[in-house]
Amino acid sequence: MKALLAIARVIDTVNEHIGRAVSWFTVLMVLVTVVIVVLRYGFNMGYIWMQESVRFMYAFVFMLCAGYTLLHDGHVRVDVFYLKMSERGRAMVDIFGSVFFLIPVCAVIFIFSWDYVLNSWAGMEGSMEERGLHAVYLLKTCLWAFSVLMIAQALSRIIHGGAILLGLEHETGKNGAQGF
Repeated sequence: MKALLAIARVIDTVNEHIGRAVSWFTVLMVLVTVVIVVLRYGFNMGYIWMQESVRFMYAFVFMLCAGYTLLHDGHVRVDVFYLKMSERGRAMVDIFGSVFFLIPVCAVIFIFSWDYVLNSWAGMEGSMEERGLHAVYLLKTCLWAFSVLMIAQALSRIIHGGAILLGLEHETGKNGAQGF
């Protein structure tokens, strides 16, 4: 079990670092949006690549920070029963949800996006706009990254949940979130 917990901690660390790094795009997104608005309404100028860059950054934050959000128990859920459960009960729900819902859904996303992403890379797909960002293939690759990061974090939750059931770990965060 110690080896599995070590693997889980590596997964947690990877998602922690990716989440913290990519989250800086939110600040950059705000700054670029301010520049877009000032240029548009102050100087009657606009750049398609700037507008598309905001969309790219939003997609990167949403897709690449999902594992980080799961690590910190930040995804929306109905906590009517979950919050009132014991630590072991929450661990069982987390294991069940990861095995029967999260991992299969992310696996389906990965499998069904395979050709979609490969075709985009094969053609080096770019923007529909002439002066847009010509790296749509990078944006579509986030589907794979999302799936892999979420499956990895689900595996980490399963391992940590198993450790809780075996009495090797305890929850330390609020709302049953595990602190690692």
